Amino acid sequence: MTLAWRADGPQGAPTLVLLHSVGTTNDMWTPCMGVLAEHFRVVRIEARGHGDSPASPHGAQIADLGADVVAVLDELGLGRVHLAGLSLGGMTAMWLAIHHPERVGRLALLCTSAYVPPAQGWLDRAATVRTDGMAAIADVVVARWITPPLAARDPALVARLRGMLTSVDAESYAQCCEAIAGLDLRADLARIAAPTLVVAGEDDPAIPPPHSRAIADAIAGARLEIITPAAHVLTYEQPGRIAALLLDHFRAGGTLSRGYATRRAVLGDAVVDQAIAATTELTAPFQEFITRYAWGDVWSRPGLARRDRSIATLAALVTLGAEHEIAMHVEAARRNDLTPGEIAEVLLHVAVYAGVPRANRAFAIARDVLERRAEP
Repeated sequence: MTLAWRADGPQGAPTLVLLHSVGTTNDMWTPCMGVLAEHFRVVRIEARGHGDSPASPHGAQIADLGADVVAVLDELGLGRVHLAGLSLGGMTAMWLAIHHPERVGRLALLCTSAYVPPAQGWLDRAATVRTDGMAAIADVVVARWITPPLAARDPALVARLRGMLTSVDAESYAQCCEAIAGLDLRADLARIAAPTLVVAGEDDPAIPPPHSRAIADAIAGARLEIITPAAHVLTYEQPGRIAALLLDHFRAGGTLSRGYATRRAVLGDAVVDQAIAATTELTAPFQEFITRYAWGDVWSRPGLARRDRSIATLAALVTLGAEHEIAMHVEAARRNDLTPGEIAEVLLHVAVYAGVPRANRAFAIARDVLERRAEP
């Protein structure tokens, strides 16, 4: 099927594809779009019969909904993208990560499940909308999307959500319900290799947190976040929190956990532990800054090997005369498999462009570091 889509954000930025829940439209993501579209080319895709997408002409399963998304990616010339989905969107995203892993960079799964029994409940809902239309289920469904306190505070939001749900094509909605009834991805979750964030709403009556825990337990290295207060469509209740989580996850390198892992791999545990132990209230923001951005973002990028980054770093430090840092990065260069001879070549090369006195001092520092390493 040819689905409707909308793109926001700068051309050339990494692409983030967002998939909505059953019964909603692209508007579901609007509360989070401000910050996401500053950092990503955000493509929001509407499922069959939802929003501006055409109605489904025949029965659909999750595989069909996933194939629809692949068709949009092909239409836009997008190979590998970051992918986030909520509820049915998350189910579709899981299917894509399992069956088209080459298309998924990083993955976020919100308020979703790999298996949602009892199937009869979904089949009954499909029968109801086919017979009586979307209005017949609107009040019950919308009540699950946001918490009662938010509904009481913002009746205009409730009315908007109800209007969004009743705008969906009834037959397409019924087919999506049947797709959920037939869903069981549990046996294949371990095949998902994409770094995965799993988010649940603590107050979600539609797909409670145990479903998210089961997904996170089955996907290697998955991170689980449980948000409260939040019901099923938590982008309306906690847009700031959700946008921050997605931004942190999809920016990949620029995270503290990734930064500390790379920093320890390059500098060694002893150096990092010493820096952490010496951190004070004054220096804590700077330590977080260099860990998140220098180590989590730049040093963790795949464009250069770590040994190449060590060469570039040593050259810059010697040029700047940053003696306090040179010793640490001579040690790092050895950990990144540069030989003493290669380190000497870097310093000699820098002498031509940065000056003999600075290179002379760098050679003295490097000699001391390498001699300490050679001691039994």
